[in-house]
Amino acid sequence: MIIVDSKEYIKMTTQHDHAIFAGEMAKYFSENLFMEEQYKESVLIAIREHDRAWIGLDDIPIWNDQKNVPFSFMDYPLYPKIVMYTKGINEVEKINKYAALICSIHYTSFGHLRDSKHQACINYIQHERKRQKRLMDDLHYPNEEIIQRHFKLLQLCDELSLYVCLNEEGSKKREEHPWYIDGFETLIDNQKFTAQWLSQTEIKIDPFPFTDNFKATLKCKDVSKDLREQIGIHSAYNQTSHTIREYKFVRR
Repeated sequence: MIIVDSKEYIKMTTQHDHAIFAGEMAKYFSENLFMEEQYKESVLIAIREHDRAWIGLDDIPIWNDQKNVPFSFMDYPLYPKIVMYTKGINEVEKINKYAALICSIHYTSFGHLRDSKHQACINYIQHERKRQKRLMDDLHYPNEEIIQRHFKLLQLCDELSLYVCLNEEGSKKREEHPWYIDGFETLIDNQKFTAQWLSQTEIKIDPFPFTDNFKATLKCKDVSKDLREQIGIHSAYNQTSHTIREYKFVRR
């Protein structure tokens, strides 16, 4: 779950809805960014489905007593995450093998898992490395440069979507989530990308990696803090209707 704590409510966006939003943005990427047209649809699937692991976890929000907010993707307990990461990539593999390869590479890029001495993390990374080799064998070793490009496209869309999900709409640059004040980590052709809110619904991306200005919608829930205190986070989340927010991404 992606959490933003506002004064009267908690904005809660499931990881899968965030991924669907990322997938909507990816449809507008300039064609040359994919390098090979034959992989485009698989890459779009990878971006749209990359957080399938979280569907079951986000179905039952859990309250974090220490921080007095629901657990988010950043602090959710480690072991259930790892178990569901494997399950999620398994599900993607049933849909599209190349998409599963890109998703597996994405999930083994997380430093806190890759560098962990926890045996569960070591086993997880080893399992996914074996999966990646098997998939590359099945796919006749696609060009490594192309694979890395598609992995970077997933990462960029992930960051763009999180930028929208984690920030208050219309935030001034200095008030943004600290991850994004200085731009995104993902580089494509050594190019750094930045985003800026022009209004509560309009976001400027520089340089602009898309074919044209476009709109995309994000589904989330604004859960009342009062309701949460009355009936608990799980029931409050279930009783709250989804809010659909539309954003416009522009080059100017």
